[in-house]
Amino acid sequence: MNRSGIHRSHAPVTLSRERPHWRELLARAVTTPDALTARFPIDVNGVRGVVSRFPMRINPYYLELIREIGDPVYRQCVPDPAEVEDDRGLDDPLNEEGLSPVPGLTHRYRNRVLFLISSECAVYCRFCNRKRKVGRAAMTTPESIDRGLGYIRDHSEVRDVLLSGGDPLLLEDEALGRILIRLRRIRHVEIIRIGTRVPCTLPRRVTPRLADMLKQFHPLYVNTHFNHPTEVTREAARACGLLADAGIPLGCQTVLLRGVNDDAAVLGELMQKLLAVRVRPYYLFQGDLAGGTAHFWTPLKQGIRIMGELQGHLSGLCVPHFAIDLPGGGGKVRLMPESIAGTKDGHLLVKNYQGKVYRFPDIS
Repeated sequence: MNRSGIHRSHAPVTLSRERPHWRELLARAVTTPDALTARFPIDVNGVRGVVSRFPMRINPYYLELIREIGDPVYRQCVPDPAEVEDDRGLDDPLNEEGLSPVPGLTHRYRNRVLFLISSECAVYCRFCNRKRKVGRAAMTTPESIDRGLGYIRDHSEVRDVLLSGGDPLLLEDEALGRILIRLRRIRHVEIIRIGTRVPCTLPRRVTPRLADMLKQFHPLYVNTHFNHPTEVTREAARACGLLADAGIPLGCQTVLLRGVNDDAAVLGELMQKLLAVRVRPYYLFQGDLAGGTAHFWTPLKQGIRIMGELQGHLSGLCVPHFAIDLPGGGGKVRLMPESIAGTKDGHLLVKNYQGKVYRFPDIS
C-alpha cells in the first residue's frame, strides 16, 4: 500500500518508451473485479454485482491516471455498488430507442441524426447514458450499419450525421473509412461529426495514419469528452494536436459529475487546459437521468451557479454552454434564465427549442 492508498502488486505500466499498438493496450485492459484487486483494496463482491449488469473496461493508460482511491479518474471508471443499489433513473433517458426508425439510428431533429457505429469504448464510463447497451456486441452490427446508411440515403432532409457508439474511433481505420466513404457518397449529407472519448481515454489510438484518413472527409468535426484537468496529459495533447493539424475542428462535451468536477475552480482549470491543446469547450452537460448513474447527479441550480462563477474569470473561448438533454427525447436546451419557466412539485419547468415545457427533478 503506498501513501496514496493504492495497492500495487507490480510496477506501473510503462507507456513512455514502448509504444504498443492501441489494440494491445485494449487487450491488457482490466475487465474483471478480480483483476482490480491487484491494484486496489476493493469490495470484490460489490464490484462483481455491478459488472454482472454493466461491463467494465479500464485500459492501462487510463488506469495509470488514477492517483488515489476515490479520486476523479477513479470515480469515472471503477464500478461503484451504488450503480445497482440506487434504482433511480431511466433505462433510456433520452428516448433514443423510441426515436429510432431503424436500429442504431436516432432521428430526433429534422435535419440531423445520431448514428451508432461501434459497440465498444476504450473505457466504460460509469456515468454513461447508454449503460443499457454499450459494451454488448449486439449494439451495432454490419446489418444495423447498412440499414442506418440506407435510412440516411433515403431521407434527403438529413444534412448532418453524428457518428457515435460506443466509440467510432475504436473501429479500425479501414472499417471507419468505409463508413465515411459511403456517407460522403450521399449528396445531401453536408456535415459529418464524430463523438469520441478516445483522445482522453486512449490517446495512442490517434495516429498520423488515422488523422490523414479523416482529413479526406471534410467538413468533418470531432467532439471529444474530457471531464477533469488530470485527463489533459501530454499524450492527450499529442492526440488532439494530430487531429487539429489535419484541419479537424475539436470541441469538448463535458458532463457535470458529483465528486468529479462539480466545482468552478476544477472546471475553470479544465477549460483552460482544453483551449491550450486546441480543443474548444462546447457543452457542459447536466448529467442525464440514466439508471445506474444517480450517485453522479448534481442539482440543476448548482450547474447554473458554476456557470455564473466561470463568467468573467475565463475567456469567452473557455466558457462552454451549460445544457440539459431533456428526458423523454425533448432535445438539448442551453440553460439560461429564459429557459426556466418555473418550478412545480419539486421539479424545474424547462422550455425546449419548440417552446414545450418539460419537468426536470430539482435534485438536492
